[in-house]
Amino acid sequence: MPSDNQLIGVVDVPGEERDALADTIARDGLAVLAVESVEQLPDETALVVAHSRAVSPETWPDLCRRLPTLVVSDERQDAELLSAVDAGLVDYVIDPLRHGHLLRRMIRRVIEINRLAEEREQDRRRLAELNEHLETHLAMLRLDQQAGGQIQRKLLPPRPQRSGSVNCDYWLAPSLYLSGDFLDFQHYDERYTLFYFADVSGHGASSAFVTVLLKYLFNRWQSEWDGRDPQELGPRWLAALNRELLDTGIGKHATLFVGVIDRERRYLHYSLGAQLPMPVLVAGDDVSSLAGEGMPVGLFPDVEYPRLGCPLPERFKLWLCSDGILECLPGETLNDRLGELARRALANDTLAGLKEGLALGKIAEDDGNIAVDAPGHDELPDDLTIMMLSGFGDDDS
Repeated sequence: MPSDNQLIGVVDVPGEERDALADTIARDGLAVLAVESVEQLPDETALVVAHSRAVSPETWPDLCRRLPTLVVSDERQDAELLSAVDAGLVDYVIDPLRHGHLLRRMIRRVIEINRLAEEREQDRRRLAELNEHLETHLAMLRLDQQAGGQIQRKLLPPRPQRSGSVNCDYWLAPSLYLSGDFLDFQHYDERYTLFYFADVSGHGASSAFVTVLLKYLFNRWQSEWDGRDPQELGPRWLAALNRELLDTGIGKHATLFVGVIDRERRYLHYSLGAQLPMPVLVAGDDVSSLAGEGMPVGLFPDVEYPRLGCPLPERFKLWLCSDGILECLPGETLNDRLGELARRALANDTLAGLKEGLALGKIAEDDGNIAVDAPGHDELPDDLTIMMLSGFGDDDS
C-alpha cells in the first residue's frame, strides 16, 4: 500500500469543482495539491489526477510519460477523455465526485502498480549489470582457459615421432579447453624407449594441473634413472606418484599406464593403475588386451603396483585409449564396446583410420593436431585421447 504522505497532484481549472475533487481525494488522509496546469506540479508528485477538460490533447502523451496519471471526467463520451485514452491513459473515473470511494481506491491502485513497475525496472537494471559483469568474468576465464590449454599442449611430445625402431602418434581432444588426459613418449638411449598414458579424474583446470605435475615428475624421474632394472621403473614411478597425489590433498586420482620398451630384446616392461580400457596389442591377424590390473593412483596409501611384461612381435601396433573412447563406440554393455575397440584396432593401420570410424561428429574433421584450432568440444562428454605405438618392422636397432 502507498504511504499516506505521498503527494497527489490534482490538475483542473480553478473553481469549486476542483476544490471538491481535492477534498474527495484527501478524505483517506492522502496529501493533495491542486494546480491549474501540469507545469505547476512539483517533482515529488507521486500521481496526477487530471480532469480531461484541463489538459490539451497534445499534452497527454508527455504527462503519461512523466508521471502515473489517473484521468477523471464528468461524461463517458467526453472528447477530451477519448484523447487521453488514445494517448495510453486507460485508468479513468467517470463522475469522480459521485464515486469518491472508487476514485481513492483507483489512486492507491495506480500508485502501487507504478511502485511495482519501478521495482521491476530496478531489478532489470541490476540484473543487466550483473550479467555484464558475469559476461566479462566469463570472457576472462575463457581466455585464461584457452591460454592454459595452449600451454598444456606445448607440454605434449611432438607427433608423430620415432625412437629407434618404434614409432609414436597420438590424438588428443579435450571436452573443455583443458584436458585431464595426458601422455609422453621419450627416447631414453640406444636401447630403451619410455612412455606413459594418463587419465586424471574429471576434466578441466584442476585435472589439467595434475597433468603438469605428471610431466614434471616424469622428466625428473627419467633423468634420475640409470638404465638398470627396467621392470622396476613403472612400479616405482606409480608408487611415487601415488604418494605425491595423496600429499597434495587436491582430491584427484588418475589411471596410468607406464611402459619401457626394450628395443634390443623387443620386450615391453609395464605397470599400470586401473587402466581402462586396457591397451590393445595387434600382431598380424592377432589382437589381444594386455594382462594385469592395479589400483588407481592417488586414492589409497602404500599401494604396490605390478611388475608386468610381454614380448613384442617383429611387427606390432599397441593402442592406448582413454575411457572417453567408450562413449564413441557402439554397444549396449562395456564388454560390447571393448570388443568393438579390439575389432577396430585390428582393422586399422593408422591413427587417422581408427579416429574416422568413431562417432565424433565435427571433431573428425579436425586436422588431428591435438585440437589446437578447436579447444573444447561440446560433442564430447569426456576427454578423448588415442595413442598408437608401432614397430619394429625390418629395423634391427
